[in-house]
Amino acid sequence: PEAVALPQGLEATLRPYQLRGFAWMYKNSRIGFGSIIADDMGLGKTLQVIATLLKFKEEGYLDKKKALVVVPTTLLTNWEKEITRFAKTLSAYIFHGSNRKLPEGDFDVLLTTYGIARSDQKSLAKQKWYTLVIDEAQNIKNPGTAQTKALKKIKADVRIAMSGTPVENRLSEYWSIMDFSNKGYLGSQKVFQKEYAYPIEVEQDQERLQHFQKATSPFILRRLKSDKSIISDLPEKVSTDEYCQLSKEQAALYQNVVDEVMKQMENKQGIERQGLVFKLIIALKQVCNHPAHYLKRGKPAPKLSGKSHRLTELLHTIFSNREKVLIFTQFREMGKLLQQIISTEFHTEALFLHGGCSRKQRDTMVEDFQNNPAVKTMILSLKAGGTGLNLTAASRVIHYDLWWNPAVEAQATDRAYRIGQKQKVFVHRLLTQATFEEKINRMLQEKRELADMAVSQGEQWLGELPDKDLKKLFALN
Repeated sequence: PEAVALPQGLEATLRPYQLRGFAWMYKNSRIGFGSIIADDMGLGKTLQVIATLLKFKEEGYLDKKKALVVVPTTLLTNWEKEITRFAKTLSAYIFHGSNRKLPEGDFDVLLTTYGIARSDQKSLAKQKWYTLVIDEAQNIKNPGTAQTKALKKIKADVRIAMSGTPVENRLSEYWSIMDFSNKGYLGSQKVFQKEYAYPIEVEQDQERLQHFQKATSPFILRRLKSDKSIISDLPEKVSTDEYCQLSKEQAALYQNVVDEVMKQMENKQGIERQGLVFKLIIALKQVCNHPAHYLKRGKPAPKLSGKSHRLTELLHTIFSNREKVLIFTQFREMGKLLQQIISTEFHTEALFLHGGCSRKQRDTMVEDFQNNPAVKTMILSLKAGGTGLNLTAASRVIHYDLWWNPAVEAQATDRAYRIGQKQKVFVHRLLTQATFEEKINRMLQEKRELADMAVSQGEQWLGELPDKDLKKLFALN
């Protein structure tokens, strides 16, 4: 293939794989195709896309029609800063906030969020767009949602989807993103389900999988940072399972919860039964986190929870080494309890980034954590802090409770393990011994296809287990 010259105004040196990504997106656009850039988290997808947008500008494609970039709210500031840093001649306008107005003046790129794209879809659809870029494209993985439908109605000559995890749970998500970037290429959702999803996911048909990969490979680019031929200057990532003992209080609570919910589950079928299994998982996760998390009362003394006790031990070492740490939990209530524990035990305040934080609060927290030596700890709720953030000041990552979806867990870890990281990254996964947490982890380790296939079903597959297996899974050993 012929080389594509970088835009003259780009103020960055692209790595060889980034040059290939830029050229690939540009060439696809010239022959009328969209692209899905699905590089591993931290490999610089944003820079590659900015280079492509700048190339469009310099060749005149953004003169009459403009570029629309849709991102999660947490990434608005990041995109604005990256454009200013790498492409000063590319003028960006943020379309966000209660007093937002579409610009009448000259601009090249309109930056907005998924929420605004949904609520203001009609006004955005009236504009003429040369290119539509969506970041964290898993936000349109569900074809039936209003958000996905709104974005697919916005017309653009070129569509680019960015995602570190194009498939989190099932192949229909892949179809939805491909249907955005190259409308109709994989047929209707019904046809896709019959031709690809069912044979690959259910029958594990390797021939259909190979066919699927060949059919889609020209339009999706996926590079992994663990591949040393792609990038050699990232340090190692060391992951350790930290097994914790239940306290007496936790063990008693655990057994009571199992007995109560298993009794409710007798003779239940279908969705009602799955709902009870999910209720049991959430309740037991809370018990394993800390009795105060499940009971919604009492002080979060570390000695009352095996995980809290182990966390304080780890933090003593981390703080003694003057390292910074990210702590992930899927529960906002647990994040608040962790703040209390850290404040009481170490007389220091931990930042807490969760879904209720404003954009300004998030930006301030990220800036503090990255640049203030006194700020050592950031707690993040998995959904709010699992994507998009660059937190390379951390050399330690602690998963306080696990999501049981390897893609989601890896995304969270990649807040620290990404380009710009100069240290080894140590990942600690807290697991309570002799409980369902240890058993599910073992199942995922023994059945790696659950974790490593193109599709992993997260926690849903647990709801399908028969009563006998469920009792074994949730029994205290």
